[in-house]
Amino acid sequence: MSDQPAPPRLRLRILFGEDAMLGPGKADLLEAIQQTGSISAAGRAMSMSYKRAWGLVDEMNQAFRDPLVASARGGARGGGAQLTEAGEQVLEHFRKLEDITAEAGAARIGALRAMLKDMSHEA
Repeated sequence: MSDQPAPPRLRLRILFGEDAMLGPGKADLLEAIQQTGSISAAGRAMSMSYKRAWGLVDEMNQAFRDPLVASARGGARGGGAQLTEAGEQVLEHFRKLEDITAEAGAARIGALRAMLKDMSHEA
């Protein structure tokens, strides 16, 4: 293990009123679905149950005007899932917003980090 402290992380969560939220977990799930072509495989990759992954996909599909994920049931031909055009756009906007926020906040994050106690000797 390294004695270097982990770099600070900024985690962005956007609340759209009381009914909709988009944060890093949902964005990671969208990205995993995009990479695996499957809700269940995406959930497994994130150590999440299929039920939980499907529930988050359903929340996102209900919250946005257009569904973010299109899925087909399994069976003889196998199932699958993919991001819709809206899903790709939402993921792209969210990731870009994360980048912009991290860049804009880097100096303040550095200032806050400099104010922390030295915890390298604590284990």
